[in-house]
Amino acid sequence: MADFTALIRDVPDFPEHGIVFKDIMPLLADADGLRAVVDALADPWRDAPLNAVVGIEARGFLLGTPVAMALGVGFIPIRKAGKLPGPVEQESYGLEYGRDTIEIHADAISTGDHVLVLDDVLATGGTAAAAGALVQRLGASVAGFSFLLELGFLSGRSTLGEAHIERLLLVDAGAES
Repeated sequence: MADFTALIRDVPDFPEHGIVFKDIMPLLADADGLRAVVDALADPWRDAPLNAVVGIEARGFLLGTPVAMALGVGFIPIRKAGKLPGPVEQESYGLEYGRDTIEIHADAISTGDHVLVLDDVLATGGTAAAAGALVQRLGASVAGFSFLLELGFLSGRSTLGEAHIERLLLVDAGAES
């Protein structure tokens, strides 16, 4: 696989002091890099019996939508609280620098569906675990989780239990997202 790290920029002290944010916007702006990342994210799931890709706000939308298209399934957004109209299911969780709440439309997924949860970064695992809980609350199963980056030093993988987890890049020390 191509080395995408050259297209991912570190931004120190964002969103707060001590955090090194992984900015994927240069990667998204590079047509060849974006195409390669979408293909690489989709590849492990091409033979999986999926009904949808769930992308977590906000950067999970940017990668999840083209991955869903590559897999021939629909895309379902999970958003921050208060952004979706109509009945929603909600889940609160801790993250490396605070707490947050995410929501999904209550009718977005059907009982028995198999769903891929996709986000840009696996850090502490709180956001992904909350998304998985929402999918399961709606009666679907989580086929697995997929990430562009995994920050291995934060051990987020352990938060997701025995789930099938795919990631393209591993950052093993020295930076957070």
